Amino acid sequence: MLKILHKDYKDKVKRLLSVMMPIIGTQIAIMGMNFFDASMSGQAGDADLAGAAIGGNIWMPVQTCFAGILLAAMPLIANLLGAGEKEKISTVVRHGMLLAVAFSVLIIVGGVIFLPPFLQGMSLAPEVYHIALWYMAGLGIGVLPFFLITPLRSLVDTLGYTKLSMKIYLLALPVNAFLNYVLIFGKLGLPRLGGIGAGVATGITFWLLLVMFAVVVTKLQPFKQYDVLGFVRPVKHLVAEYLRIGVPMGVAIFMETSIFGVVALFIAKFGTEVIAAHQAALNFSSLIYMFPMSFSLALTIVVGVEYGAKNYQGARDYTALGLEMSLFIAMVYMALELVAREYIALIYTTNPHVIELVKVFIIYAIMWQGGDAVAAPIQGILRGYKDVNATFWCSMLAYWAICLPVGLLLDYKFNNGAFAYWQSLDIGVICSAVVLSLRLVLLQRRIKKDEELV
Repeated sequence: MLKILHKDYKDKVKRLLSVMMPIIGTQIAIMGMNFFDASMSGQAGDADLAGAAIGGNIWMPVQTCFAGILLAAMPLIANLLGAGEKEKISTVVRHGMLLAVAFSVLIIVGGVIFLPPFLQGMSLAPEVYHIALWYMAGLGIGVLPFFLITPLRSLVDTLGYTKLSMKIYLLALPVNAFLNYVLIFGKLGLPRLGGIGAGVATGITFWLLLVMFAVVVTKLQPFKQYDVLGFVRPVKHLVAEYLRIGVPMGVAIFMETSIFGVVALFIAKFGTEVIAAHQAALNFSSLIYMFPMSFSLALTIVVGVEYGAKNYQGARDYTALGLEMSLFIAMVYMALELVAREYIALIYTTNPHVIELVKVFIIYAIMWQGGDAVAAPIQGILRGYKDVNATFWCSMLAYWAICLPVGLLLDYKFNNGAFAYWQSLDIGVICSAVVLSLRLVLLQRRIKKDEELV
């Protein structure tokens, strides 16, 4: 019996890793684009890094919110696979792409109308304002392809071809780095755009990614059989189901990512060097976030398939395994970051004062990563169970009812300066991890009780 359990455990480890490792590669490529934006902009100058940081912090919550809604395709497809209803998958993907077009139009129009006055209200230095505005304009080139990619990638990943997504993103990464180099520093006879060039480079890269995904789903099996790029007439109940799952997911992600944008706004008052240091620590921490994010996406797939097949014990096994692995890996990279803080800072800047600030910010970032190593995988597990409302309410509580007020209190009452907001982020993510853990325990108990009654 022990041998059987041991073999089953090893099989589950292999399956989880086979799904997750390519997702990590994909996340490395995605975060790598953000890394190149920040590090190359920082080498161009503190104002370029600060401007790109402001633009990036505004774009991040917007894109993660709407992309989070579109990620509803992942648990929907996973559950259909588990239930043996593959014929319904193409309709899910097509509705996702339809929503992607609608979201893109909404964001572009909203950006043209509201972005300039919003940036003006931040009292930025004129050079930083100019870079932030046109960095966002450059990113605007790629808004439509960015959102169209999301349901296509959800199909590829959920069918088990996460390695293919990884290859696509890794192919695009050196192109993005090259475009950043050329446009930021003005090579090959092109004008020097500084931080603005980072936005343009990323926007162009999104189009390249869309072309590659479109070729994959139309030319290769098993994707070709679903004909996902065909026309679809919106079906009310399918749109409602997509939004029922997607909106809480997207808003929950927005609650978490937008807090960083809000924090950047409050930190802006401390000057360009502090903005640059904050952005450097945040950018590197975002790069590390690929690990808990990869566990989150992988667990959504494997738990979703097991849950759709009504194999509830299998779903519980993957839950425990995923959390154990996430925590172990987190302890390793947190220790490495603590030792290498100065080297990390040197990637982004040569300014001695900024380097010292980055080293302190990274300590707070490490503490945040510890909490996120628990919170992010549980979010993915709950999505696999199609329980998305819990993550929404948890994010609202942790980041907006706790984190933001605590940050303001530590800043204005206790004069902790820019560090106050990182301290509050640490408190927020720990609260999130605790609440999500309790929700998961209660959900699994309910499902087990239902099993016993059948």
